[in-house]
Amino acid sequence: MGVIDRGLDLVFGDGRNLLAETAEVFRENAEAGAMREADGRRAVLDQFGQEFTPAPTRGRFDRFMDGVNRLPRPMMALGTLGLFVAAMADPLWFAARMQGIALVPEPLWWLLGAIVSFYFGARHQFKGQEFRRSITTSVAHTPAVLNNLARLRAMEGRPGAGAPGAADTGADAALTLEALRPDPNRALEQWRIDDGPQGR
Repeated sequence: MGVIDRGLDLVFGDGRNLLAETAEVFRENAEAGAMREADGRRAVLDQFGQEFTPAPTRGRFDRFMDGVNRLPRPMMALGTLGLFVAAMADPLWFAARMQGIALVPEPLWWLLGAIVSFYFGARHQFKGQEFRRSITTSVAHTPAVLNNLARLRAMEGRPGAGAPGAADTGADAALTLEALRPDPNRALEQWRIDDGPQGR
């Protein structure tokens, strides 16, 4: 019995499990790993909670600066959406503003790129230069857009242009015959020639 006790004490002695400790060298203890993961998540949640909980010792200026620091990203996002709305609502006003942006000197674009990268993560200055090139291209298309708008407005001004039945020929017999005359169809004509008496 003493030999067995001595052997068991060697493996499991002093309240330790020598087999489990040896196995944990090669494979992580699942229970201990889950506890470490839960502790890490709890620490992250506590940190987030502290960031959004106002400290009682902070003054008005600190709270004001926190609010100002949260403004740039939503303002930029909403401002960009506002530009799309302005382009649809008043294209001439929008084109004039984009023409003004095209005249902004390049150092200011670099400065704007640095500010935007500070708030939105790592952005390269190449993106800012690409944006400037795209604005110049858009401004170059402005005359064609204005021409299309003028044509659309001219169509709106015609009586009944957008109303149902605008294509009705009414009592005009010549116009009715012109509308009913089929367009030439080369494929159909060729089929008639091939399958006609001569084709057979």
